[in-house]
Amino acid sequence: MFEQIQNIISRYDELTQKLADPAVLGDPQKLKGIAKERGGLEPVVETWKQYSSIAHNIAEDEQIIENSKDQELVGIARSEVDELRARLGVLESELKEFLRPKDPNDERNVIVEIRAGTGGEEAALFAADLSRMYMKYAESKGWKVELMNRSTSDAGGFKEIIFLVEGKGAFSFLRYESGVHRVQRVPVTEASGRIHTSAVTVAILPEAEEVDIQIDPKDLEVDVFRSSGPGGQSVNTADSAVRMKHIPTGLVVQCQDERSQLKNKAKALKVLRARLLAAKQEEQEMKIAKERRAQVSTGDRSAKIRTYNFPQGRVTDHRIGLTLYQLDQVLDGRLGELVDGLRAARDKLETGTFLTAPGKN
Repeated sequence: MFEQIQNIISRYDELTQKLADPAVLGDPQKLKGIAKERGGLEPVVETWKQYSSIAHNIAEDEQIIENSKDQELVGIARSEVDELRARLGVLESELKEFLRPKDPNDERNVIVEIRAGTGGEEAALFAADLSRMYMKYAESKGWKVELMNRSTSDAGGFKEIIFLVEGKGAFSFLRYESGVHRVQRVPVTEASGRIHTSAVTVAILPEAEEVDIQIDPKDLEVDVFRSSGPGGQSVNTADSAVRMKHIPTGLVVQCQDERSQLKNKAKALKVLRARLLAAKQEEQEMKIAKERRAQVSTGDRSAKIRTYNFPQGRVTDHRIGLTLYQLDQVLDGRLGELVDGLRAARDKLETGTFLTAPGKN
C-alpha cells in the first residue's frame, strides 16, 4: 500500500549516499543531475516523516482514550486526536499530489510563442492582448518573464512575440494553453460596427537544457542583420539581429530584441533547443499514443481550444466545456479557474493513489 513511498525513500537515501561519492563530486554534470533528482524527492520524504509522526501520535492518544481511567487525560487526548486527524488529512492530500503521475517537463520553465493568425491587424492586436494576459498571470505566480523576440504590426500589435517564463512548475500550469485562441469582437478598424472573428496561435514549449538537446555548431547556419520596427523601419544601425537555421531539421529562429548580437544569438539558441525538444517529445508521444490526448489537448496548434467573445463578455474553453463570463478578469491575467479546470481534467485521466493510515488496509 505504501510501496511507492518506500521506493521514493529508498531512492532518496541512495542519492544522498551518491552525493558523498568522490567520483560524483568530481563530475559537475552528474552532481547537478543527482542533486536535482534528490531535491525533487525531498518534499515527499519530509511530508511522509510528518505523516508518520502524526499517525504515531494518534495511535498513542487512542490507546489513552481506550485504556485510561483519568477522564481529564482522556478529554485532552480526544481533543488532540481531532486536531491531529485534521492535520493528517492535509498531509494525505499533499502526498496524493506528490504521487500523482507527473510529466517530466512539469517543473521546467517554458517558452511562450504567440503568433497572429487569420484576421490581419486585428489578430496581431489580440496577440498583444494574449501576451499581456500571460505576462500578468506569470507575475501573479511570482515567475520571471524574459522577452526573446517580437515582430510588431503597423497598428501596434504583434505578428509574433516569444518570451521565456521562468518559475517552478511553469510548464505544468501553462502546458494546455497551446492551440488556436479565437477572438470575436468589433475591431478598432471596423467603421460599421460588425463583429469579426480572428485567431491567434499559442505554443507552449518546455525549456530545453544542453543535456536534453545537444546542437553541433556545424549544423547551424547563422545570419546577422539590422533589427527593424513597425513597417520595416530600422531601429538599430548595427547588425545585431540574428537568424539561425538548424540545417538537419530546417527549423529557423530569429531574435532581434537585444542590441547585442551575442545576446540575440544566445536567445535564438535557447528557442531553437526548446523547439527541437518539443519536436522530439511529440514524436515520442505519437508512438506512445496516450489515451488522455483524445480528451485534453497536449498542444496541437491546429486545434481551436478557446473562444474570447467580447460582446457577451464570455470565455469558453472548448476542451472541457467551461464557460466564464469574466472576460476582463481573464485578460487581466486571472487564469486560475481555467488552468485549474484543465489540470483537473488531466488528473481524472490519471490513476490516483489512495493512502490510508499505517497499519490499515
